[in-house]
Amino acid sequence: MAVLISLFAFTLLYLSYKLYKRLTLNLPPGPRPWPVVGNLYGVKPVRFRCFSEWSRAYGPIISVWFGSTLNVIVSSAELAKEVLKDNDQQLANRHRSRSAAKFSRDGKDLIWADYGPHYVKVRRLCTLELFSPRRLEALRPIREDEVTAMVESLYRDCTSLEHKGKGLMVKKYLGAVAFNNITRIVFGKRFVNDEGVMDEQGQEFKAIVANGLKLGASLAMAEHVPWLRWLFPLEEEAFARHCARRDRLTRAIMEEHALARQKPGGAKQHFVDALLTFQGSYDLSEDTIIGLLWDMITGGMDTTAISVEWAMAELIRNPRAQRKAQEELDSVIGPSRVMTESDIPNLPYLHCVAKEALRLHPPTPLMLPHRTNVDVKIGGHDIPKGSNVHVNVWAIARDPTVWERPLEFRPERFMKEDVDMKGHDFRLLPFGAGRRVCPGAQLGISLVMSMLGHLLHHFSWAPTIGVRPEEIDMGENPGLVAFMRTPLEAVPTPRLAAELYKRVPVDI
Repeated sequence: MAVLISLFAFTLLYLSYKLYKRLTLNLPPGPRPWPVVGNLYGVKPVRFRCFSEWSRAYGPIISVWFGSTLNVIVSSAELAKEVLKDNDQQLANRHRSRSAAKFSRDGKDLIWADYGPHYVKVRRLCTLELFSPRRLEALRPIREDEVTAMVESLYRDCTSLEHKGKGLMVKKYLGAVAFNNITRIVFGKRFVNDEGVMDEQGQEFKAIVANGLKLGASLAMAEHVPWLRWLFPLEEEAFARHCARRDRLTRAIMEEHALARQKPGGAKQHFVDALLTFQGSYDLSEDTIIGLLWDMITGGMDTTAISVEWAMAELIRNPRAQRKAQEELDSVIGPSRVMTESDIPNLPYLHCVAKEALRLHPPTPLMLPHRTNVDVKIGGHDIPKGSNVHVNVWAIARDPTVWERPLEFRPERFMKEDVDMKGHDFRLLPFGAGRRVCPGAQLGISLVMSMLGHLLHHFSWAPTIGVRPEEIDMGENPGLVAFMRTPLEAVPTPRLAAELYKRVPVDI
């Protein structure tokens, strides 16, 4: 009985302290929270749109309570600068959900690591070694090979009697590029053969990815309300089985590369080879190597395909912009050869198309939360230690005070002003900024540009029969990344000679 009374008294004191802090601090405004659950029941499924609506009502910085945890949402470029530059070090920690903590071995990777010596070491490895210009150039043949494989597949399908003149699901082809590209760059593996058949190891890989997504999405309410966790216990055995399965596959691939490296010419530029090379000099544990490899996979698997699908939807809705991009491609490349990445610097309008698509449709519309490691002030408001701060990139890109006609797809806006999109201009943040900016930004940009260029140079694109361009569904699915709610279906028409659609496989 004495223990229960003590526990009750401690809980009462804790809640009283939290209430006192909430009442005495100058927190950002926001919707009134409910006891225990906070604002959880008021948050709509597409969170970045919901937070944007609340920001229009309460201002560009708002408080949203997930259970007893304060989440601060900023929706202006000025406040994003305060978060990602002025207070960067104080906000460089990462909130880890229970599932993220399990997957990352409590932050032994890069994405979920708190800011400190480990993060600085691993970030340096990524910047100087994994994503160096030299390595990205060495991996260029893989990217170009997979993009030409996409073109060949599209051509085969759109000219077949079965599909001629009919719409194709664009996501299918973009997803194949993203999947094959990331597995080859990270693991040195193309799990799918030229006939589109996936091998046993590839099937295991896809099953692990799908199971990880399922486990990560299974803890919503209990994640934010500690008092309810006894009702929703973490499935320790399920997470342990998943991690063991993931690690078993990864170790098998690492062992294959370790054996190959013992032979003359066996060392390659793939990320797994690079991590094995630098394991000793950077003092990398096996947990960190596995965590980094899967960071690259989860970070690069969907984002490029998502970005290109949105861009193609906008270009089909805006035929004038599509024609202008194709005129540039025809002028620079011509009708007798295919595009390569070396052509990208000579395609300024295509750059503008990619930027405008990433502005309107950032693949991660709401940045992963930055967690405060000390009390800070943002926009004149108190943000206590332990709060989560989110930057609503999607809302900033639609701010009429910084963008002229922000809801229109107008690539020309970037011809007038060269806006950086790698974290230096806080109006456009598809890859984040500051200490936690995406280290693979240049890799993502190169692949997006190459995919867009090939799709537009090789084909003209129109909506399916009976669908007007303005009727294409531009809504998003709920989730961390912004998939199109209705996958894009479109009709491609070849523009070049038949021999230019043939893939010549490369082995690297």
